[in-house]
Amino acid sequence: MEPLIFHKLRSEVPNLRQREFFLSRARHTAYGGARGGGKSWAMRRKMVMLAMRHAGLRLLLLRRSLQELRENHILPLQAELAGYATFKKDERAFIFPNGSRLTLGYCDADSDVLQYQGAEYDVIGFEEATHFKEEWIVFICTALRTTKKDFFARVYYTCNPGGVGHAYIKRLFIDRHFEGLERGEDYAFIPAVVYDNRVLMEADPEYVRRLEALPAHKRRAHLEGDWNVYEGQVFEEFRDDPTHYTDRRHTHVIAPFTPPREWRLYRSFDFGYAKPFSVGWWAKDGDGRLYRLLEFYGCVRGEANVGVRMSPEEIFREIARIEREHPWLCGRQITGVADPAIWDASRGEAIAETAERCGVYFERGDNRRIAGWMQMHNRLAFDQNGVPMLYIFSGCREFLRTVPTLQYSATHPEDVDSDMEDHIADETRYLCMMVPMLPAEVTRRSARRIFDPLDREITQYVSRREIR
Repeated sequence: MEPLIFHKLRSEVPNLRQREFFLSRARHTAYGGARGGGKSWAMRRKMVMLAMRHAGLRLLLLRRSLQELRENHILPLQAELAGYATFKKDERAFIFPNGSRLTLGYCDADSDVLQYQGAEYDVIGFEEATHFKEEWIVFICTALRTTKKDFFARVYYTCNPGGVGHAYIKRLFIDRHFEGLERGEDYAFIPAVVYDNRVLMEADPEYVRRLEALPAHKRRAHLEGDWNVYEGQVFEEFRDDPTHYTDRRHTHVIAPFTPPREWRLYRSFDFGYAKPFSVGWWAKDGDGRLYRLLEFYGCVRGEANVGVRMSPEEIFREIARIEREHPWLCGRQITGVADPAIWDASRGEAIAETAERCGVYFERGDNRRIAGWMQMHNRLAFDQNGVPMLYIFSGCREFLRTVPTLQYSATHPEDVDSDMEDHIADETRYLCMMVPMLPAEVTRRSARRIFDPLDREITQYVSRREIR
């Protein structure tokens, strides 16, 4: 009797998007973007076809959890490959007649990464790649290498918006912002939505209708594959629309301008050593609206959520230098606010005392988390004319990289997941709690004209330290 896999390969016809995925020659290929695009099937077929075509190939297919791996891949592959490839249960691997080996793995915790240390694979596939932490993906990819002269090592990703790895996948495949040794020609993204999946459309038309009936923001994520909004996102209201950077309507990101001298200036601070520290400089206009002008973020270039390990004195001396030299800040009174933890002197000189020695002063921030997030939500809300009470200058790249992608905690549903890169969000909420919007102010917001400076000159400024 013929193995089922041969019958399936002859009878199945991939849709156009799946065909693009199969034919991609990029070293890193991502497929998906919305629900129902046929991602899991495409990943399994690609792995099996590679294993059948190239003798002695070593392939690794990963899901976040062992249960997901079993239900989505092990059981279907056992049925399809029966009578053709041998499944070794203790190794979770299929051995093909030509010597190729497809291993099925998972990575659900930091300790799980170590099982791939020292391994070698010609092909790696991350199913639901946004569910993996960036550092996990980067580490596992160090196992990618091949000695075959007629084959190039490659990585495949299937993904939807959302998850702990959202920012990393979005940076590479959607925004196409590359760092270090990353090269644009190595990365290809093939978008797919439910309408591309003809088989699902015919078999379950109600599924499409359910997606179409979702609330607007969820529909954008699940049906349209919009990478700027997704399930579990904390700040769903956040918008970055370059077409409105000048008129500042229905966007939180705007073109920089020189803040008027009469506006009050603030500095918010969240300390970090092994994790990033964050400094934000803000202006407040006559209506109480906040503008994030500048930022100084201590993160190792190319490594998410890894601190540069600067001492407190180094940080504060650099803050003092920036405030002496930057034309928006020099000669201005700046009110600082920081996490109350920097006043802890139990291990010697408090960090706040070090700041004062360097001429940098802070007030104790209100560290109530839920109240702080609500203040941020209040300020991000648009009024009837599309005007919020908090704007971000387009040059504040680290705010734009980290804050919009934050997700809710699995254990504390009203709180931000503190395992994510939340340092800029923390110092932002300290400031929002220092200058809070009271409930009455939120409800009576009127269509006041927002500040429209006559001076559109944008002062360029780069810190001497190459810290992103």
